[in-house]
Amino acid sequence: QVQLVESGGGLVQSGGSLRLSCAASGRTSSGGSMGWFRQAPGKEREFVAAVTWSDGNTYYADSVKSRFAISRANAKNTVYLQMNSLKPEDTAVYYCAMGPITSSGGRYSLGVRGPDYWGQGTQVTVSS
Repeated sequence: QVQLVESGGGLVQSGGSLRLSCAASGRTSSGGSMGWFRQAPGKEREFVAAVTWSDGNTYYADSVKSRFAISRANAKNTVYLQMNSLKPEDTAVYYCAMGPITSSGGRYSLGVRGPDYWGQGTQVTVSS
């Protein structure tokens, strides 16, 4: 079993920055990759970014590619999401997740049927 705990969400003005952290505990070696999804009110949960534990390869949604950066600290079993140039449309609950990286139609995700593990989520609100 794996537990994922997020931190770092909050309220920020448009154009500002936030850094999210996700600490994993338990059988983290089974995860393959770790990343972030987000869900805005009335919308489906969507993939944001992911990084593989083994080689540090990174994967991004097109909507955040030039503004967000994901990184990992293997020794700490922790993944970070640096979010810059935030926009009001980035407002959402951000969820940490773990699972194998998948690709379909040019879009990335974790797990064939979704991630194996989820965090509890952290709110990010960007004011205009």
